[in-house]
Amino acid sequence: MSRKILVTSALPYANGSIHLGHLVEYIQTDIWVRFQKMQGNECHYVCADDTHGTPIMLRAEKEGITPEQLIDRVWQEHYDDFRAFHVEFDHYGSTNSNETRDFAHAIYRKLQAADLIEKRSIEQYYDPLKQMFLPDRFIKGECPKCGAKDQYGDNCEVCGAAYTPAEVKNPYSAVSGAKPEMRASDHYFFKLSDPRCQAFLREWTKSGTLQAEAANKMQEWLGGEGENKLTDWDISRDAPYFGFEIPDAPGKYFYVWLDAPVGYMGSFKALCDKLTPPSLPLSGEESAAPSPDKGRAGEGLFDDYWKQGSTTELYHFIGKDILYFHALFWPAMLQHAGFRTPTKLFAHGFLTVNGEKMSKSRGTFITARSYVDHIKNTEYLRYYYASKLNGTMEDIDLNLEDFVAKVNSDLIGKYINIASRAAPFLTRLGGGCISENELNRYSQKDFGVDSSIDVFMSRLNDWREARYILEGAYENRNYSGAIRGIMEVADSINIFFNNTQPWKLAKDGSPASQDKARWACSIVMEGFRLLTIYLKPVLPETAREAERFLNVPPQQWEDAASFLPEGHCINEYSHLMTRLDPKLIEAMVAANQESLKPMIESHSPARHAEAQQHAPSPLTPLPQAGEGNKIAALAETISIDDFSKVDLRVAKIVNAEHVEGAEKLLKLTLDIGEEKPRTVFAGIKSAYDPEKLKGRMTVMVANLAPRKMKFGLSEGMVLAASGDAPGLFILSPDDGAQPGMRIK
Repeated sequence: MSRKILVTSALPYANGSIHLGHLVEYIQTDIWVRFQKMQGNECHYVCADDTHGTPIMLRAEKEGITPEQLIDRVWQEHYDDFRAFHVEFDHYGSTNSNETRDFAHAIYRKLQAADLIEKRSIEQYYDPLKQMFLPDRFIKGECPKCGAKDQYGDNCEVCGAAYTPAEVKNPYSAVSGAKPEMRASDHYFFKLSDPRCQAFLREWTKSGTLQAEAANKMQEWLGGEGENKLTDWDISRDAPYFGFEIPDAPGKYFYVWLDAPVGYMGSFKALCDKLTPPSLPLSGEESAAPSPDKGRAGEGLFDDYWKQGSTTELYHFIGKDILYFHALFWPAMLQHAGFRTPTKLFAHGFLTVNGEKMSKSRGTFITARSYVDHIKNTEYLRYYYASKLNGTMEDIDLNLEDFVAKVNSDLIGKYINIASRAAPFLTRLGGGCISENELNRYSQKDFGVDSSIDVFMSRLNDWREARYILEGAYENRNYSGAIRGIMEVADSINIFFNNTQPWKLAKDGSPASQDKARWACSIVMEGFRLLTIYLKPVLPETAREAERFLNVPPQQWEDAASFLPEGHCINEYSHLMTRLDPKLIEAMVAANQESLKPMIESHSPARHAEAQQHAPSPLTPLPQAGEGNKIAALAETISIDDFSKVDLRVAKIVNAEHVEGAEKLLKLTLDIGEEKPRTVFAGIKSAYDPEKLKGRMTVMVANLAPRKMKFGLSEGMVLAASGDAPGLFILSPDDGAQPGMRIK
């Protein structure tokens, strides 16, 4: 029976370009949706640009255009980038739409009627230089929970805690760098601490909707039975602000995180109206009558998916950094406003490149457009991501050298190789027409192979049976498992081809030999068709070209259960895919390298889309000169002899771990080329995740006298930079430096 499924991806913020980190989410969602559609399920995939908030307002102001002009331009850029990577939305909209506004107002009024909205006066940070109240994301400082520096004013990207800006330690304005002032303002709150919300969320987060690791995290945030860790959620912002004004509250606007997920509903409603347009009058008196209101069109279809109690399926694909909003705020809003909650939330990890966070200086902060301009074939990346994704919240790594090797080995050397080798023989021996597909027509001995060796063990039936395992892998988003299974089939087909050796039989010239050669190539071509079906969710464009070559209609998953009919003729083969040249990767990296000169101008930070990858946004502000960015006074002058007494060495961080009972320390194991690694305790816990430090190169003072500490003996010191402005940065040598090298 066909399933009815609605799928969404997190909405990209309209304040920056799509980059390779973002594409982890959209590619994996698109693969899942394509698989569902191949299964014959009714599956809709919607998304939209997230367009509201102070960052948009400030950027438009800086560019001398209206926010509407800015978001329209960025929408087109995002849409074009997604299309280039074959991410196929059924509707791609904008949160700045009538549909989203209407749903935001409706949800607010229903929460208000349920006594879950409260107005109260609060003390709020105000930027005296910009003369504006500062939204949470424009306050930066130290996390009040874990002490991590340079965290936003609403949640910590290191420990995941949510809090209010007033709780942030050592705050500063991310707009101007100035120290903010506290001023009073009336705000509106969603009463998340209400016992009704607490009870619902405790049950909902344990219902199987979340992945196990996500559910465990939610229990930490909710607290144990009897605890009430959730605080009320501030859902309003003061003018000036680009967004939707709150009903009956002049000068107050919905916080962007309220109307952003409502954009899922708005985008789907726009699709429903497109799929079920209003009926049109025909003639005569009817033509004078007004046509039905288009805004009411498609309501039946919309209710099928969003009405409380709906039996349809709703899935959100999101990054793990926005889990808090989607697993607590969003379902609580929906439940108490009379709408259904998601069937599942699928959270994924971040992307690293060559084992590290994306870096502009290394050229690995790569935009989608830059990839298209240099590599062109976007299905290479779709395949590589698929080979890494396993349905968990684990981070994945784009190793550029491995990327080239895997594409050339799997796609060219295995999959495409099958068609390019077998098709010419089939064309020459049978006019391109398929022979009889009788599996037992020939055996190993007919091809001169020792019959005791079961070389045909995984012939056509086994390749076809593989679809059952692959179905489960795709359904569970275990794409890496699916790719492994598909490549096992490809290996088996190539082995079959090599063992039947049709090139030798074709040379023989006898009818019997040529019949065997044609039969073997027909079996191989049928195997290639199966591989094309199995890879179609990942490689939609290549599959389309392969279907044209195979002279078959668009293949669905069920077509893997059937055979090409006897006598079916394929078209002449032409190259379906070419090898990936490593020089293209080098050119792309070189083009993306940027200098590390400080940004003088103050820009607005992008929201979760940039934070998702733990990579610096091109729009992230730095304090201006004279505004909290003063350097400390220089130390007393020393001689070169004094400096030469300090032995600085390149060190490799072999291991990094938390120190039980220590608030600020990490325990580092450092290799500086000696027989035995050294242990150093470093006060960098607030700034670094120990897992991310492993394998990294740094600089240490190697001849510092060992210091006995409460937690053990520290045998040196790592170097880090800091100043009056928040931030702590350990030093790293340039690429190529080896452990033990002396720094002079």
